[in-house]
Amino acid sequence: MFGEHHDIPKEFPEYKDVIKRLCEEDSDFQLMYVEYHGLDDEILKIEQNVEATSDTYAEELKKKRALLKDRIYNRILEENATA
Repeated sequence: MFGEHHDIPKEFPEYKDVIKRLCEEDSDFQLMYVEYHGLDDEILKIEQNVEATSDTYAEELKKKRALLKDRIYNRILEENATA
């Protein structure tokens, strides 16, 4: 949705425990998680007109966030399958 946070636990509530475990135990996942939420914060500021930027830059950020979200989701699925 436009103008709201897309937190990973909110996006994948059924994997809340897996996400928590990965955040605590997997440094690669932690890096992706932090980067994702940093992008999400920046996009939210742009959408709320707190930060002025070009439409092209905003779209680039959204694409990066989507790709990162896919990587995070795949890692969650991998972890869930082995748990």
